[in-house]
Amino acid sequence: MRPTPWLVSVTAVAVVSDSMLLPFYPQFFAERFGVTDPAHVGSYLAMSCLVVMLALPIWALLARRFGTLQLLVGTQLVAGGLSLSCALVTSLPLFWGLSLAMLVAKASYLLVYPYLMHFEPQERHATLIGMLSVVVHAGGILGAIVGGLVLELWQPARVFQLMAVSDILQVAVCLLLLSRGQVPHAAPATPTSPSANGAILRLGVVMLLFTFSAYLARPFFAQYWALASGQPSATLAGAVFAIPGGVAVALLAFDLLGRRPSGAAIVIPLAIGLTGLLLQASGEVIAILAGRLLLGWALFRVSVRLEVRLFQLSTPKRYASDFSKIHIFQGLGVLIASWGAGRLVDTQGLASPFFVAALGFALCALAYRLLLAGPSSSQAQPTDPVSART
Repeated sequence: MRPTPWLVSVTAVAVVSDSMLLPFYPQFFAERFGVTDPAHVGSYLAMSCLVVMLALPIWALLARRFGTLQLLVGTQLVAGGLSLSCALVTSLPLFWGLSLAMLVAKASYLLVYPYLMHFEPQERHATLIGMLSVVVHAGGILGAIVGGLVLELWQPARVFQLMAVSDILQVAVCLLLLSRGQVPHAAPATPTSPSANGAILRLGVVMLLFTFSAYLARPFFAQYWALASGQPSATLAGAVFAIPGGVAVALLAFDLLGRRPSGAAIVIPLAIGLTGLLLQASGEVIAILAGRLLLGWALFRVSVRLEVRLFQLSTPKRYASDFSKIHIFQGLGVLIASWGAGRLVDTQGLASPFFVAALGFALCALAYRLLLAGPSSSQAQPTDPVSART
């Protein structure tokens, strides 16, 4: 039994779970706790990102000692219990504490990503990264639709009950793999040059700008769509929110047919994404839909190419640690975006995040040209992939 499909399924379940409330936090806080301040939503999302960002390096260290699958069994059981607690709590401060603790436990599933790279040869990394990117986007589609349906048909607390179910499913998959002996052996140590470490940090700066721009317009998109379209349906808003995920699925299918575009440049995709953001800022329904399509194309191409670059710069022994470093930069991008989105909307209106995100894409393209677009001679050449414990 190959572990890769099962580990991909763990990622898929986790992404769906994490995506259910992402477009609907303003509505969730308003209905559950009577809080309508956009700055409060932005602060909560920023703090959520911060705790995940700080937790992941700790989980990476523990996984090196105890094993990734063994760690996931414990952390996801804790996450499931905390999810059920979030479904019951009625105090806003207590909800903050329990839900943030839940996110700390859930953050460990992110280690599945670098763990997976040990099971595939180097030449298949781009395909696997593309597949995982589609899992993230497709999970966002399903999560947004499920979240919209739950908010329309049931109480918001049901979302956290579904999250608990997803945590139990992840535990079941990990226990299955452990029972079948699907635990890789330790990898030999491989040296990493200072130039490679510097390249990882430069890539992190580019990732920060890209992630900030990609996430800035997300928290209030459902509200923006409802205002622009005159359609209050949360399910419809979730479907429109998930359009970029549908584009990613289509692109992966196109790539698997052997038509993968050559090259690793990200400037042109960023320009297309910038155009998509400006179209959405217009407030016209057709322009918003067209902008979602363009943005989806750009997000898929840029994210896959940047992540391929990460594993080119790293080595199998350092996949988890380098991934956790990059995730800190990505987490900072999400944190700044989450905190800034609430304040932008509060002071400048619902369209302002699209304009600022477009500027962020332009800065990302500039940073890429200055920091990463030169010759790649300084990259660390990865060793042949091995089955290694992260």
